[in-house]
Amino acid sequence: MATLLNLPSLKSFKAPDILKHPFRPVYLLGALLVVAAAVLGAATPLLVDLMNGSLGKLLALPAALVIGLLIIYDRKLTLLMIIVLRASGDNVLELTRFSIGSYPLGIGGVINGMVILLAIMLVLEQPRNMPSRGYTAWWPFLLLTLLGLILSPERGEAARLFLTQVSYFAMFVGGYYCVRTREDFRACLKLVMWSSAIPAVYAFVSMAMAGGHIGGEFRLKSTFGHPNVLAFYLTVVIALAFYLLKTLPANATMRVRVFMSLYLIVLLCLLLLTKTRSAWSAVGLAFGLYALIFERRYLIYMGVLGAVGLLIPGVGDRLLELGHGNEVTIYANLNSFAWRVYLWQTGIAYMQPLSYLTGNGLQSFIKYSIIFFPFAGKINYGAHSVYVQLLFELGVFGLVTFFWLAYSMLRQLWPLVKFDRLAGYTLMVLVINLLVCSFSDNMFYYLSYNWYLWFAVGAGCSLCLHHRAAAPAPAARAR
Repeated sequence: MATLLNLPSLKSFKAPDILKHPFRPVYLLGALLVVAAAVLGAATPLLVDLMNGSLGKLLALPAALVIGLLIIYDRKLTLLMIIVLRASGDNVLELTRFSIGSYPLGIGGVINGMVILLAIMLVLEQPRNMPSRGYTAWWPFLLLTLLGLILSPERGEAARLFLTQVSYFAMFVGGYYCVRTREDFRACLKLVMWSSAIPAVYAFVSMAMAGGHIGGEFRLKSTFGHPNVLAFYLTVVIALAFYLLKTLPANATMRVRVFMSLYLIVLLCLLLLTKTRSAWSAVGLAFGLYALIFERRYLIYMGVLGAVGLLIPGVGDRLLELGHGNEVTIYANLNSFAWRVYLWQTGIAYMQPLSYLTGNGLQSFIKYSIIFFPFAGKINYGAHSVYVQLLFELGVFGLVTFFWLAYSMLRQLWPLVKFDRLAGYTLMVLVINLLVCSFSDNMFYYLSYNWYLWFAVGAGCSLCLHHRAAAPAPAARAR
């Protein structure tokens, strides 16, 4: 027996890794997926009845399992695939939505959950990859949002918004974990830019389906659920595409340079057709500051593009609309900005003194707007301002934590200016534009915009961190 135990073939036998380390995240996730598959298999007949035989809805669960398997195979690859494809998915994902009781579900919510899970797994695998200041920028705001969920009069919708905010943080974490070098940084920005390819192509399909009519009520939304989502998403893509164009390597061919320039012009034209004025302002601010800091000739380009834009039917009307309808009367026909101001005034007047500190709970503005807004009718309106929403729902501390988040991001991105001036400028302007557009829009609800924004910002922060870590010490440079 002793001789048998000493045989080389048995000595070389090793227990599987899963037996040695059964609690590794990848094995726990695999076990969870097996259990989920068993439960879903048993519940298949009920699911078929619940989804009324809709093919799109029935494909939601298999698609979710495929994404889960991809996470096991390669987490970063899965995240980057989501980055490339998510901007094209709103209309498709809408087909997978179904309701259990009064709560809508779908593959979109599953993808949001997967993004959060991806971030958790990346952190567990390399907990020291992101410094503490990356967390401290976000935790105050997320904790206040969680408190707002607890106090919310609409727990289901509040939970949805809270998890959406967590997914924005998860994208920031994903950007951090995907970038080590400047080449990684450029590759990630290229993925963001190319995520716009399908929406750009489908935009022309949308215009063709509208019979070529681009005036009146037509506002381009392409693959997104609303023109505003497309517009703000384009503000991110345009900024990053412009950075990639201006930093092309010296050996880049003329064909590449011409294509990038033309594609940027196409994106700007699509932005005009969304007719979202605050997004126009954001891009105008970005290029205006660029012209003042880097190249003055871009002021001329902006003037030419603006003049061409005014010739597009409906674009000039969106600007002229602000010149009338500014007085509130019984039969007032307010323009969109005056309507917003009146909504904010009535909302703030509804607040109790204590709620300025504690807020009324997450999603409470939508809940109560039908009560305090005279023009509400039977519609529950959102705040159309991040600042009013935060003050109403989370109190003054909610505002403070949001500004802290933005300030922390700007502070982390500032060192990027020292070795990549244009990258630092581009990402900081994106954060500033978030603050500007938050004045008059529901920015928290534009998922695609926030995902791509925070992924790019996380990538930039990571580049700063690793560039400083790789830089030689002063003493070494002296030698």
